[in-house]
Amino acid sequence: MNEKVFKFDDISAYTLTQRCLIRLADLVFYSLVVIIGKTIKFEIENIENYDEIIKAEKIPIYAFWHNNIFLGTYYFRNRKIIVMSSKSFDAEYIARFIKRLGYGTIRGSSTRGGVGALVEMVRMMKRGFPTGFTVDGPKGPKYEAKAGVCLLAKKTGNPIMPFVVVPQKYWTINSWDKLQIPKPFSRALLKIGKPICVESKINDEDIENKRLELQKTLDELVKNGENWQNTTNK
Repeated sequence: MNEKVFKFDDISAYTLTQRCLIRLADLVFYSLVVIIGKTIKFEIENIENYDEIIKAEKIPIYAFWHNNIFLGTYYFRNRKIIVMSSKSFDAEYIARFIKRLGYGTIRGSSTRGGVGALVEMVRMMKRGFPTGFTVDGPKGPKYEAKAGVCLLAKKTGNPIMPFVVVPQKYWTINSWDKLQIPKPFSRALLKIGKPICVESKINDEDIENKRLELQKTLDELVKNGENWQNTTNK
């Protein structure tokens, strides 16, 4: 497949030192995700919610919290999912290593280039590619869903598929999202919420209601995940 979104971006505008750092970080993060991911035993709950989307001949819009990105990226690898990647130095190596895992990237964020990126994601979904959103990204606030994913669902007619992927044991990074890095050879729960459909003719108020529905669903999934963590760690 000769799609630009799946190819490495040109980094020639960066200095030699920056290019070396981008390539090094790319390989380090890719290796870390793959090596740890292979040791994780996943437990899946509510897979029927995913099956419902496929049976309806729709394409899922994956929606999850930013601190689930490690295991979420590993589990859903090699599915040609298109994600939005911000326009920043850090995003350069992030875009490279997730492409190694079979993702495509469109550059933009809620603060920079977001409208153009959303238009491009609509185009790619119409061509049959699934998409993925960290709905509180790229910079938070943590666990606060933004409306972009609802707009994409409205424009494409495809349902939002909320999910959480919760490690049994993990390290927490001191970042805005408290990123969770799973400990090797532990378990993880992937719990999928009911699909959220957004009609094409709804207004801004209805979009906000859908955002709140997504927020509530993800909040409940997080609570369920925390209960699972507490139970399995006893």
